Amino acid sequence: MMRTMRSIAPWIMLIVAVSFVGWMVFEVGMDVTGQGGGAGDEILSINGDGVNVQEFYLAVRATQDQQRRSGAPPIFNLDDQRALEDAVVEQIVQQLLLAAEFDRRGITVTDEEIRDALLNRPLPALLDVPEFQTDGVFDMRKYQAYLTSGADPEFAFNMEAQYREQLPLAKFVNQVTSDVFVSTERLLQIYHDRIDSVTVDVVALVPAVQIADAEVEPTDEEIAAYYRANRDDFERPARAFMSYIEILSATNGADTAAALERAEELREEILAGTDFAAVAARESSDSVSRVNGGDLGMQAFGTFVAAFEETALALSPGELSGATQTQFGYHLIRLESMTADSLHASHILIPIELAGDHLDEVDSRADTLDLLAGENDDPWALDSAAAVLGVPVMRAAPVFEGERAMTLGVFVPDAGIWAFEAIEGQTSSVVEATWAYMVFRLDSLEEGGIAPLDEVRFQVAAAVRRQKKDERIRAMADAFAADLAAGMTLEEVAQQHGLTMQSVGPFTRLNPSPVLQGAATTVGAAFGLPLNTVGGPYEEEFGTFFIEPSARILADTAGFSERVDALRLEIAQAIQQARIQFIVAALREDADVIDRRQELQRAAQEQPQLPFGATSPLGF
Repeated sequence: MMRTMRSIAPWIMLIVAVSFVGWMVFEVGMDVTGQGGGAGDEILSINGDGVNVQEFYLAVRATQDQQRRSGAPPIFNLDDQRALEDAVVEQIVQQLLLAAEFDRRGITVTDEEIRDALLNRPLPALLDVPEFQTDGVFDMRKYQAYLTSGADPEFAFNMEAQYREQLPLAKFVNQVTSDVFVSTERLLQIYHDRIDSVTVDVVALVPAVQIADAEVEPTDEEIAAYYRANRDDFERPARAFMSYIEILSATNGADTAAALERAEELREEILAGTDFAAVAARESSDSVSRVNGGDLGMQAFGTFVAAFEETALALSPGELSGATQTQFGYHLIRLESMTADSLHASHILIPIELAGDHLDEVDSRADTLDLLAGENDDPWALDSAAAVLGVPVMRAAPVFEGERAMTLGVFVPDAGIWAFEAIEGQTSSVVEATWAYMVFRLDSLEEGGIAPLDEVRFQVAAAVRRQKKDERIRAMADAFAADLAAGMTLEEVAQQHGLTMQSVGPFTRLNPSPVLQGAATTVGAAFGLPLNTVGGPYEEEFGTFFIEPSARILADTAGFSERVDALRLEIAQAIQQARIQFIVAALREDADVIDRRQELQRAAQEQPQLPFGATSPLGF
């Protein structure tokens, strides 16, 4: 029994990881009883139910642990951290809204139902546990014997947490989707939508192609009139204006030489008898292949960058290459095997990175940047640091709330989030980009709202041009239709108007030709028009179309009879899923959700410096 318990320990950890956040919401309650630490600790409110700071960040850490166990890369910047926290917020909101909806519908789960599910409905993750299998197939008797003969209490506890979350959800799904039925007639239509095909001649009148901008240049009066009539289209979120200084950390020739020297040292070590896989596990910066001793597996020709593949193809099986440079650094490549169209190689990657005196110099300047300007309330700290370091103070591009900051057209981590949590005049901590160490200063914050015309004149002018082009295209389409009505063929009218007729297809309703992507009305007409009959104009979002079907192939109904049961199950499940998503989205839309993360972050920043060992208002 102890051997069995040890062998299923990884599966216990999986159950723990999956169930933890849900357990916190439904069992601990996330302080939704109102008995927690008070409004000052409340970080979320969902329809008046509060979630406190400590419990929220406990849920965040549980999610991070779950991601780490699944092999996801660690989080290194504020942008990724904020995305993770946003996902946890939505998970908590959804779970609490569903819990309230379960209560409203009278959905409950008894202890007897939990015990029955635990014994007779094993979680999918457990079906592949070898100790619960016989001849490679899940064996219910072994699973039940484990549960009834003293299963690990932690395992049983977390299994119960899973079922307490899943069983109410299953009952809810049954309640709201029990009436889902797909008739045979509807299934036959779906089958035809997938299989029927048509070939059509198409003439497209596309404003962006047929009419040059110069032909519809708007006047100042037209721009002003459009702006007045469509002001709401130019509402924008809050915007931050920042200055920054940077210490460049790009590599130089000395760094390249150091990487090459290290690669050659490792090559000599391997040639002297050290196991290649052991060196790869110890030294390679390729984190994916490193865990497999540098093994890249069998890959088709053309998978690797050219320099890597050329070197590998020149080797004999088992042979070790010299240091081969690519944009990723220096590679030591060993060819394992080769077929007519694929190769199997292993490698050790030594990146070109800061090294030696250059590394010391950059580190020293980055430390000075941090000391003089990092996390400072004095607006002049940035200018003073720039003077000492001999670098200019530069302006970052204005950043809208929710977007990433940019400098010189390149995205910068962290700064876009920090800007809306900081106070005007404050400087950020040192931000480490791939090319530099940077410190930002928040110069000003601009509240969201309708942008002034002067600031959005370019966008307004573009909208007016599109409006005028659409009007011109409608006039062209009317003239085109008149010529068709006079008896001309589609090709003749196209030539007369300087347009091109092209034949496209065969394509299905669900997979139209690229020419007609997004043109739902036109695609529908292609299947409804009689052959050799011209239809149009069909006005779509990006153009106007005339079509003439030339060939049509209909699905064989005998094939439908063979697939009808599987198709019914597939479509019913899709309808059920869509209904659940609709209900959850409606609950979310109607919910009163207050997210105080940014407010608490700013409050913490405005607090005076705490003595060493004291606790901040956020609990850390």
